[in-house]
Amino acid sequence: MTSTSPSAISELLTHCEEMAWRPKSLAGVFEKMLWRDEQSGASIALIKFAKGASIPTPHSHASNQFMYCLMGRYEYTTTKTVLTVGSFYWNPKGNVHGPTIAHEDTVVVEIYDGPHYPEMPPWYTDQQDAR
Repeated sequence: MTSTSPSAISELLTHCEEMAWRPKSLAGVFEKMLWRDEQSGASIALIKFAKGASIPTPHSHASNQFMYCLMGRYEYTTTKTVLTVGSFYWNPKGNVHGPTIAHEDTVVVEIYDGPHYPEMPPWYTDQQDAR
């Protein structure tokens, strides 16, 4: 993970294929943290969901959530919203959404413009997973 202030560097290049997937405390969910601003909580990450992995309950975020699907099929089951390759998803701050299910192995680019959650969701046991 790279965490920097804008004045610390002028640009950043990361070779994502060389990064290891970090397993989250929710089974079947992994991340490659590409960038995080520790002051604002904003972040950009690759998130991988193994087939069958899910976010088990409805929840909301403390900032805007953006996702771009690179591979797979990922569904928000309540609304029947399905991300497939090339899909862009925006979930506004405070909007309750979920649960979800990965119908296939899925990888998304996930961006938050601030902190992820108002409080750590119950499906995580590691605080780092909710940042």
